[in-house]
Amino acid sequence: MYIGTQREPRHATDFKMLTQFGVRHISLDPPGPWTEWTLEALERHRDEVASHGMILDMIQLPLPSVAVDRAPCADILLAGPERDRQIAGICELIENCARAGIPAAKYNFNYIGIPRSEDEIGRGGARLPSFFWDKMDPDTAPPCEPLEEEEIWERAEYFLRHVVPVATSAKVRLACHPHDPWTPPGYRGVTRILGTFEGMKRFVETHESPYHGLNFCIGTMAENLDAPDAEMDDIIRWFGTRGKLFNIHFRNIQGSKGGFSEVLPDDGDVNMLRVLRVLEEVGYQYMVMPDHVPEIDAVDPEGAAFAFSYGYIAAAIQHAKGA
Repeated sequence: MYIGTQREPRHATDFKMLTQFGVRHISLDPPGPWTEWTLEALERHRDEVASHGMILDMIQLPLPSVAVDRAPCADILLAGPERDRQIAGICELIENCARAGIPAAKYNFNYIGIPRSEDEIGRGGARLPSFFWDKMDPDTAPPCEPLEEEEIWERAEYFLRHVVPVATSAKVRLACHPHDPWTPPGYRGVTRILGTFEGMKRFVETHESPYHGLNFCIGTMAENLDAPDAEMDDIIRWFGTRGKLFNIHFRNIQGSKGGFSEVLPDDGDVNMLRVLRVLEEVGYQYMVMPDHVPEIDAVDPEGAAFAFSYGYIAAAIQHAKGA
C-alpha cells in the first residue's frame, strides 16, 4: 500500500508539492464533462499527470456523492428513461480506462448526498464537519420521490448486472463508496443501503467479481458503527480477505453512529495506526489517501490539513510495514 490523493491540483506547483510530500499516485478526473472523456482524452490526461511525476491510479465514474437531483447520471438511480444510455456510456468509459492504462474507477450510489449538521469546534479551534442526528430536521424535503429499500436494491443490482461484467473483462477495479453517514430508515425518502456493514456485504456479494469492491472509507465506516474502534478491525478483515478493498479513505472521527465530528487522523476515536496494520495483514496493495479534513487556520486551510495527513499516513504506513 502507498500514499495517494484525490485532491485536485490547482496548478503545476501543487503537483510538485505532492511529489515533495512523497505522494506519487492520484485519483483525478480529466477536464470537462464526462461525456467528453474519450480514449484520446483519457490518454492525454494520463500523460499530463505523468509529466508531473505522478501516476494516474483512478478516476471517478459520473456517479458522485451529490444528491440525486444534482447527479449527472440521475436516471441510473431513478430508473429513468435515460438509464440504459447512461449505463452504456459508463461501460464504454470503463473499457477506455483499460485501454488507457487506468486500473480503477470509484463511484457512489447515493440519493441524498452527505448530510451534515453545523460544524463543531475541535482541537485548537478547528472547525469540524459533523453529523448529530438530534440536530437534524427529520422532515427535510427529499430530492426525489420516496423509495422503498428493495426498490433501491433493485436499481443497484441492475447497474451492477451491466457494469461488473464489463469491468471484469476490462480488468478495471470498480470501487464504490459507502453511504456517509448512516441515517434512520426513510430519512429524506430513502433507506441508505450502504449505510451498514450488512448492506455493504450484500452489495459486494451481488454479481461477485474480483473487480467489484469498495472505495473503503474508514471515517464513513466508523460513522455507521456503535463502537467504531472495537469493530473496525474485523470489518476490514472481512472485506480485505475477500479482495474487496480497492481504495482507502483515511479519515478519523470522534463519536459513533448518529453523532460524530470529523477530525485529523491522530485526533479521533479509531486507532489509525492499527487500521494500517490490519490492512497490511490482509495484503491491501493500493492507495491510502486523506479524505474529509477539518477547517484549520492557515492561508490554505484544506491544503494544510491534507499536508498534515500525508505526513501521518507516510509515517504510519512505514510503521505498519515494520520499516
